[in-house]
Order: sequence, then C-alpha cells, then structure tokens
Amino acid sequence: MNIFHKILLYLAMVSVLMGGDDFGSLAGNDSREMTPGLRPAVFLSGKVVLSDGTVPSEHVLIVLVCTQASYPQGYTSSKGHFGFMARQTGDSSGGPAPMHAEGSLASELSNCEIQASLPGFRSDSISLADRRYMDNPDLGNIVLHPLANAEGYTISATSALAPKEARKAFEKGMEDWKKLKNADAARDFEKAAGIYPKYAAAWFALGRLSELAGHEDDARKAYAQAIDADPKYLNPYERLYSLGVKEENWQEVADATAHLLRLNPFQFPSAYYYNAAANLKLHQWDAAEKSARHAVGLEGKDRTPQADYLLGVILVQKKNFGEAVRYLHTFLDEAPEAPNAEMVRRQLAAVERLVPAR
Repeated sequence: MNIFHKILLYLAMVSVLMGGDDFGSLAGNDSREMTPGLRPAVFLSGKVVLSDGTVPSEHVLIVLVCTQASYPQGYTSSKGHFGFMARQTGDSSGGPAPMHAEGSLASELSNCEIQASLPGFRSDSISLADRRYMDNPDLGNIVLHPLANAEGYTISATSALAPKEARKAFEKGMEDWKKLKNADAARDFEKAAGIYPKYAAAWFALGRLSELAGHEDDARKAYAQAIDADPKYLNPYERLYSLGVKEENWQEVADATAHLLRLNPFQFPSAYYYNAAANLKLHQWDAAEKSARHAVGLEGKDRTPQADYLLGVILVQKKNFGEAVRYLHTFLDEAPEAPNAEMVRRQLAAVERLVPAR
C-alpha cells in the first residue's frame, strides 16, 4: 500500500469515527456527487487509466454497480486516483456494513462491481464478490477503453441534473425496493419523476417494477418515458426488446435492438443475436444476416453457438447453401448436446443435398 492509499485510509477511518460523510472531497472528489442516503461500508481505492496506460485528462466518475442500480461514489483526482467508502442504499442506522463469516463483505456489496464512467469509453469492471473486509483497499487500475461511434450509455446523464428533492425520493425508492416494499418504491419513483420529469432513471425503475409485477403495458409506457427523458439512455431499450422477445413481438424487438445498437454497439452484445432473430422472423434477410455475422464474431461469454445456427438458417433463406452448411456444422461442433441439436442435424442433411457438387 503506497503512501497515498495509507493517507486516504487514515482519513476515511477518521471520517467514519467522527460520523463524517464528506470523504469524497478528500480524494479529489466532489462530495455533492455522492448519492444521498448511503451509509459507510468499506474503504476502496485505486486508479483509472486509459488502455494506453495514460491518465484521463478529465475527472472520471466512479460507480458502484449492483444488482438493481448504480451508485455514483465520486470522481477521480487530476492524477486518476480515487478513494471512497463504498456505499449503497442501506438502513437508517448509518453504521458500517455487516460482515459474513471470516470477514467477507456483506452480501449487499458482494454482488457489486466497481466501474469508471466517462463518455466515449467502456470501463473494465472489478468485482467485489471475493473481497474480504480487511483486504488491501487498493483495487488496482480500472482501465477505460475508447469506444468508436458510441453515443449511448447505461447511466443517464439527466440523473446528475435532478434537484435535491427528486434525488431524495429516488434514493428512498431504491431503499424500499431493496426491502421488497415495491408499492412504496413505486410511489417514491413516481414522486421523483413528478418533481423532475426528465429523471430517466426514475422512469426506468418504475418500468422495472411494473414488469416484475407482470404489468407489461405499464412497463412499456414507463420505458417510453425514460427514452423521452434521455434518448441516449440504453437500459430502457434493452428491457423493451426483452419484453418483445418474451411476447414474440418481433417488430418491437427489431426496433429496440436497432436503436440500442445504433447508440452503442458494445454495451449489450446479445442485441445482435436478437436483432438477427427478429429480422429473420420479419423476412428482412439482409438486416438479419448483418446482425448475425456480428453475433458469431463475438468472443468469450458474449458468444453463443446458437448464433451460428441462426446465421446458417438465414443463409439458407438467401440460398447461400454452401456457407449455411459451414455454420450449421460449427453449431453442432460447439453444442452437440444442445436441445435442438437433433433437429439441426436433420436440417443440415437436407441443406447438404442442395449444395452443388464440385
């Protein structure tokens, strides 16, 4: 631990012991950006760098991303360093977060990640799942990768402009949601959106609650309000295409995925697969093929063998039988035990008969 982190840790401990809640400014952060109503949990520090190893020329927002929401934690210093007490909506006691056995972080933080947020860049994530309460607070470097042609983000720009009362209502809504008081949470989010109609995050939260309650029409209306409030906010587009897939509303899937991919072709890679599937259903062969080729080109956890099958089916529709055979074979090689594998084998045999002999 270098001297910078030792000083931050000392100041953080003093802040907690003295009941202070203004640690953000000690790390070069503006404490006014800290989410209201959050409580101390565990001190974390680190540095944000660009993919070429240099420090960003502007202050970068550090965000705690958990299951239900994102919690801004403050900004980096001019040299890229950050340090803060990681906090999300908690009880009203203001006490430190509880620990599991052997000093691991409480579950409310163990399902969280730390990310950096800067327009035009994609952030690596650092998971808190395996961290222990007394671990070295230094998380190391969070790397930002430049995005080409990215205009949309998963954090709404309008949230930073929300007036104090609207932010307070929103945070109370997140607190109630965490406690499974969904009806109270919905009222809180409605209040926040009523005070500040451009509060896209509040509209999105209302949509999620409606969707979880099985009220899909109300969810769609709330997501539409979120998009109207902030057209570059990606999350409502993702939920709209998910609803469309569930209900087999392929036009809705095609439209929502197209908007999302136009705004940011990186954040939700599964949108390529669903855009291809929707356009296949709509007999838009060229659009389907374009998205399917993107889907098969993905790597790691973003890639699914079903994309190869989908592209194979699209190529059959375009009478490109030779290339279709190749992708159907790839699917069976990668997922021989898939539920639809036997059906694909029969389809492959039929398509192979259509390939002209050399």
